[in-house]
Amino acid sequence: MAGRKKGSLDMTSGTIWKLLVSFTIPLLLGNVFQQLYSTVDSYVVGNYVSSQALAAVGSTGHITGALIGFYSGLAGGAGIVVSQYFGAKDRDMVSKTVHTAIIMTLMMCAVITVLGVLLTPGMLRMMKTPADVWDDALAYLTITFYGTTALLIYNIGAGILQAVGNTRTPLIALIISAVTNVVLDLVFVIYFNMGVRGVAWATVIAQAVSGIFVMTVLMTTDGPHRVSLRKMKFHGKIFARVFAIGIPSALQMSVTSFSNMFVQAYINAFGSACMAGYTIYAKIDSFAMLPMSCLSVACATFAGQNIGAGQNDRVMKGMKVSQNLSLLCTGVVLIPLLLFREQLTSFFNADLEVIRYGGIWILTISPFYLFGCITNPMTSVLRGAGETTAPMITMLGSFVVFRQIYLFIFTRITDSFLVMAFAYPAGWVVNFLATLFVFYKTKWKERCLIQPKTPPQEENLQEA
Repeated sequence: MAGRKKGSLDMTSGTIWKLLVSFTIPLLLGNVFQQLYSTVDSYVVGNYVSSQALAAVGSTGHITGALIGFYSGLAGGAGIVVSQYFGAKDRDMVSKTVHTAIIMTLMMCAVITVLGVLLTPGMLRMMKTPADVWDDALAYLTITFYGTTALLIYNIGAGILQAVGNTRTPLIALIISAVTNVVLDLVFVIYFNMGVRGVAWATVIAQAVSGIFVMTVLMTTDGPHRVSLRKMKFHGKIFARVFAIGIPSALQMSVTSFSNMFVQAYINAFGSACMAGYTIYAKIDSFAMLPMSCLSVACATFAGQNIGAGQNDRVMKGMKVSQNLSLLCTGVVLIPLLLFREQLTSFFNADLEVIRYGGIWILTISPFYLFGCITNPMTSVLRGAGETTAPMITMLGSFVVFRQIYLFIFTRITDSFLVMAFAYPAGWVVNFLATLFVFYKTKWKERCLIQPKTPPQEENLQEA
């Protein structure tokens, strides 16, 4: 019988909606605390430093995303492989994949740190960062990239735990680190008057706390995903599978973030008030989309485990349940978001122009979240099956190619802010249509090559 056993959750049997909700609630709470990092950063700089500092912190996300997003795609590939082997009850391959993923992460830490520090000035120039924002943006990014190792260690550790159904440990880690971040933000900015640099260092230290916590749990667990220095070995064949699954997502995340630097340049052209308004929208957006995104992660883990167990029909049922839950939760969130958009914006900054821009961003984009409630679970199933190329093509086509063409054409026809802002929802609509076509045309059921193990081994894995 499926269930939670010492830090894991077997999702190959049992009531689907209960399994998805059981997985999602701790993940949702954890992501709420994770979002507190950037939200507290924005609140502190917006209220205790300046609107220019707020614009600086908010405009840097696309740059970090371009580099860290590439790693996140590979880490996601590792999580998919872990979940498939876990569903297939193959303890040895779970362990080998985990240790290969850890070594991969350590190598990527060095690469991203060096590239991030070296490329930051050029990427800021590419985004046409205004002079009154430049110094703070450069300082924030430089410190962030110096702390890359802390972030990546947490991400891979949390990803491994989530792949075996454990969302509680990452939740605890994020609660501890979020509290650390809030305290350090206030101390560094208000007491020591460190400005944007204080906010950046507070975030890096808090991420280090969460990374240490998660890795400590992985090194002391009794499951097949336990991390052991004695088993720390790089397995080339496993990495090849991780790479094959993860590289499309890695390219998608990296290229999308790189493309968004050009989109940010269009936003920057409207001045620091528009930049600050977009920063505030992005923070509110990160919370509003959490139910949908967390259910998508749950759906991907559910799909990976059940595909590994050879239960494709159950995967389709799980996808539909995930879609319905996403629509319900997101619809509930949208009502207060739209009604109180200006009040929410004013929480971060009192400047009337910033509040006006923030409200327009929310009103223009947030209703289109509902399209993602349908497409995200479909994408999760494709990725859970190891079919990551098709989602990469649809998302790059929608969020990069189409969006850039849209902006290039319409910004030359009109200088309207609303027309420029509509590039985001227009991309979502295109992605919705493309994903529907790809999902039902892609033979994702044939992608998984892992064969489920015999029943006796299943009992041993659940006891672990």
